[in-house]
Amino acid sequence: MTALPAPAAPPPVPAPRRLAPLRRAVRASPLITAGGAIALLIVLAALAAPLLAPYPADAGSATHPEIALHAPSLRHLFGTDQVGRDVFSRVLYGARVSPLVALFVLLIACAVGIPLGVAAGYFGGVLDEIIMRVTDVFLAFPPLLLALAFATVLPASLTSLTIAIAITWWPWYTRLVRGQAASVAGRPYVEACRALGIQRWRILLRHVLPNSVTPVIVQVSLDVGGVILTASALSFLGLGAQDPTPDWGLMVAEGENYFTTQWWLVTYPGLAILLTALAFNLLGDGLRDVLDPRWVPGVRER
Repeated sequence: MTALPAPAAPPPVPAPRRLAPLRRAVRASPLITAGGAIALLIVLAALAAPLLAPYPADAGSATHPEIALHAPSLRHLFGTDQVGRDVFSRVLYGARVSPLVALFVLLIACAVGIPLGVAAGYFGGVLDEIIMRVTDVFLAFPPLLLALAFATVLPASLTSLTIAIAITWWPWYTRLVRGQAASVAGRPYVEACRALGIQRWRILLRHVLPNSVTPVIVQVSLDVGGVILTASALSFLGLGAQDPTPDWGLMVAEGENYFTTQWWLVTYPGLAILLTALAFNLLGDGLRDVLDPRWVPGVRER
C-alpha cells in the first residue's frame, strides 16, 4: 500500500496585536507619550530623592540663615528659601508628598464609591434611591469648597487633608459605577446566572464588578492631576502640610511674600505642580484611548 502523504501543517496563526490600541493612541496624540514620560520621571525622582537631592537634610528641619534667599546658582540649582534651605532638594522630596496624597485620596474614594455604586446599580429600588440622594447632596457643592470646609474643621495635617479631599471625591465614582453596574445587571448572562440560582454575591464579584470598573480606571488616571491641584490649593491656604514638610503647595505659600524679588521660591514648586497635573492628565487621555479605540479621531474600529 502506498502511504498517504502527511497532512500539510496549518498556516501559523498571527499573534494578536495587543499593542495596536497603544499604537493608535500614540499616533493620535504624541503628547500622550510625553505625558507618560513626564509622569515616569516624576515617580523616579520621588523614589530616588535621597540619591538625587544635593542637600537631603534641607527637606527636613535643617536651616542655614547665612545663605537665605540666595538666587539659583551651580551650588543651589533652584536657589535657597527664606531660611537657607535648598529649594531643589525640597522640590525633589515634594514629589513624595503631593502624588502620595493623590494616591491615598483616590484609594479611599474608590474603596467607598465603587461598592456603593455597584450595590445601587445592581439592587436598585430603595437602596438605589438612598445612595444616590446622598451622593447628590455631596455633588451639589463644588469639590474645592466642600474640601475646604472639611479641612477647616479637621486639624491641619496631611492626614486631615487626605480625608477632607476623599470625602468630596467618592460621589463621582459612585455615580459612574452605578450607571455601569445597572447596565451590566440587565444583560442576558447576568439574568442567566440569576435563573441558575447562583448566589448574589458571586454574581456581583464575578460578573457585575469586573465589568463595571473599566470607566473607573480611566477616571482615576484623569483625577490624579485634579487631586494634586486641590491638595496644593489647600496646603497653600495653610490647611494641609505644615512646615518643614516639603509640600509644593506649602512652598508656594511660603514664597508668596517674596515673589516680586525672589521669584524662584514660587516658580519651581509651581512648575512642579503644573507638570505633574499635566502629565497625569495626558496619561489619562491616553489610557482612555487605549480602552476605547472609538475615541481616537480618524480611526475606525474593525
